[in-house]
Amino acid sequence: MSDPKRRSYKFYLVFVISICLCMGCCESYQPSVILCPTVELNTTMGTITLKLNLMRAPVSVENFLDYVESGYYDSTVFHRVIEGFIIQGGQYTQELSKKEPNEPIICESDNGLSNLRGTIAVARGQSPNSGTSQFFSNLRDNISLDRQNDDNLIGYAVFGCVIEGMDVVDTIAAVPTSVQQTSDGIDLNHVPDIPVIVLSAHHVR
Repeated sequence: MSDPKRRSYKFYLVFVISICLCMGCCESYQPSVILCPTVELNTTMGTITLKLNLMRAPVSVENFLDYVESGYYDSTVFHRVIEGFIIQGGQYTQELSKKEPNEPIICESDNGLSNLRGTIAVARGQSPNSGTSQFFSNLRDNISLDRQNDDNLIGYAVFGCVIEGMDVVDTIAAVPTSVQQTSDGIDLNHVPDIPVIVLSAHHVR
């Protein structure tokens, strides 16, 4: 007969390794084992696959998944594209009409994840805890967007990364942009001249 203590130790070891792998899944761009949900954004320029880090950014991930599973992101556009910096979307329709979001969430920028190329983060206003549905993908290492310290800049909360389709992200980033008016008459900078539409968003696993 096998030793129960040995079986227990093996189970504990596997569990710890699994947790550690998940914690690093978005930093190292490796597939997850647990706690790292996968989401596919099917756009007019191709598919972008995201791996979310539930352990490091639980509030941000749950918030994002709520929008995904409700179909909120379907038919929205990437409305802010700055080549060499970020692409941002998650709220405006093709007509630049703003969809009504859920309540704002707390800013998890102190989770140890950095705004490196390929990561995704919660977009927000001037108030730290003002993020809702909008998100952005970093086109380069934007460490200036990280939390600097507890007394200074709050930063932007990273909650996942692109694991497939970074070429699609770069293609979106190269689309010409201009200043365009929203449906309520507000000027938006860096709006793609050719709308880049999220056709659908799916929680894959």
